[in-house]
Amino acid sequence: MNTITTTNFNFPNQKSVYRGKVREVYNINDELLVMIATDRLSAFDVVMPKGIPYKGQILNQIATKFMELTKDIVPNWLIATPDPNVAVGYLCNPFKVEMVIRGYLSGHAAREYVLGKRTICGVAMEEGLKENDKFPIPLITPTTKADNGSHDEDISREAILAKGIVSEEDYLILEKYTRALYQRGTEIAASRGLILVDTKYEFGKTKEGVIVLIDEIHTPDSSRYFYAEGYQERQDKGEEQKQLSKEFVRRWLIENGFQGKEGQQIPDMSDEYIETVSERYVELFENILGEKFIKADISNINQRIEKNVLQFLKS
Repeated sequence: MNTITTTNFNFPNQKSVYRGKVREVYNINDELLVMIATDRLSAFDVVMPKGIPYKGQILNQIATKFMELTKDIVPNWLIATPDPNVAVGYLCNPFKVEMVIRGYLSGHAAREYVLGKRTICGVAMEEGLKENDKFPIPLITPTTKADNGSHDEDISREAILAKGIVSEEDYLILEKYTRALYQRGTEIAASRGLILVDTKYEFGKTKEGVIVLIDEIHTPDSSRYFYAEGYQERQDKGEEQKQLSKEFVRRWLIENGFQGKEGQQIPDMSDEYIETVSERYVELFENILGEKFIKADISNINQRIEKNVLQFLKS
């Protein structure tokens, strides 16, 4: 199927292009950013060789919807969405940390816990927990924001402040916003029969010095969701949770001998497997937003995006 895995646009007043793991960001005249969500799939900080149909559209539409649903509690960078795969917003100076918040012992935290570790990013985890148990209070476990190709690394609040990565005044605002966004995301997820397990947020500063939410929010790439129905029963029986997130891709990769470590070969993803990944992304979209996913025309995605962005920039 047709996917968008790379772009090579040349928009009017374009200053530069930044290519992240999944998004490509065009700087327009040091004023605006045109952020294109590609269909690239990243796991363990490695980009997989094949794209996932509709993934970019799904990520972009979930993120922009949640920007709208949270702008009353946290200001954000977004101005418009001229195309299903595109968000346009104000140029911001991003903070060099990602604010991860965990409501449950899952994923990376659970893997650390199994190894006998009882602190993560300088935050204590209590004894006697089992995988996917709820924490009494959500934990903020930041990571450094790695350059493309590098791994994000856990970092404590103390280290962030000691190294001067973020000032204490700003960091307190980031923590406050992170907890407020997670609370709102948890409430919205609950209304859809889901549990927002953990997620990450990225923030930047506008030219005026205002801290705003940037990038993505509550997408399957940045968040982990469980189905609420049967959650406790599955925990009591020690069964795996039924989840909607990118974790199923990570599990598949681990089962096939890949965790992003040196010397490991990325396993081949068949067209059939890619189709199932695409279907899981659609499933999450429909569950978390409570609306049907409408597939955009992908017969010539690059041409469609270019036309829509040029039209927006002219206006």
